[in-house]
Amino acid sequence: MSAHESTAHLTDVRFPGVGDHRANAEAASHNYRGQHSVEVHDLYKAFGSFEVLRGLNLNFMDDAVTTILGPSGTGKSVLLKHVVGLLEPDAGEVGVFGRDIWSMSERERSEMRKRFGVLFQDGALFGSMNIYDNVAFPLRKNTDMSEDEIREIVTRRLNDVGLGAADTKAPNEISGGMKKRAGFARALVMEPEIVLFDEPDSGLDPVRTRLLCELILQMHEQHKGTYVVVTHDIETARKISDYIGLLWKGELVHFGPAAEAFESDEPFVRQFLSSGESAGPLGMD
Repeated sequence: MSAHESTAHLTDVRFPGVGDHRANAEAASHNYRGQHSVEVHDLYKAFGSFEVLRGLNLNFMDDAVTTILGPSGTGKSVLLKHVVGLLEPDAGEVGVFGRDIWSMSERERSEMRKRFGVLFQDGALFGSMNIYDNVAFPLRKNTDMSEDEIREIVTRRLNDVGLGAADTKAPNEISGGMKKRAGFARALVMEPEIVLFDEPDSGLDPVRTRLLCELILQMHEQHKGTYVVVTHDIETARKISDYIGLLWKGELVHFGPAAEAFESDEPFVRQFLSSGESAGPLGMD
């Protein structure tokens, strides 16, 4: 059971299996439209002839950690890029704070993005800046704060992630795990209402993966907000998730509380969440 499950607002809509997942996704869209910070409605995206997202419907629960899982190439990172407004859908809507992103002006989208924090796979730190300046960058770019005000916030966030003593180091002087923590501090520095994580555990050993999971839980407990985590790591999903969504072939095949996902009898869900069993509908194609 997730550490957050006692406080999560559980939905009464279930997504029990592949056969009826489209109908259930549509039901969720109808029942919850406009009531969540992030909602995806009938989302389509293709690159050339390759259909990545095929009518995706998904509402992310507020003040909860939702983990998005699925095989490689099934659209997880593409979904995140749509949520933050970096990709425009071929069809469908991405609703953020009650408005379709692509009904906004570019200036409105830019303002909306200030309410997001994003942690990329490798931390995406600027190599020419030390850790302090990397974390301070969003505040300097997007606010009129004085350097004293910025210093207070940046110092607090670096201490939150255990990097208070590494603020003058360059990105090439710290480990991969430290880079991810620095990226997390930067993602939190604007006090975002939505935080997106794209494979935050990629490249980390099991110990540092567990430490990062604990940090994500600690920061969510402290700051709340809508956290969306894309990962391939089943143990990460087990550790941090309030809700789990499974994507397969560009469609949502399961969504619900984490405990339900790990107890599911649906063949694809069971196969994928059982540390990758070979027996099941997911093959090499």
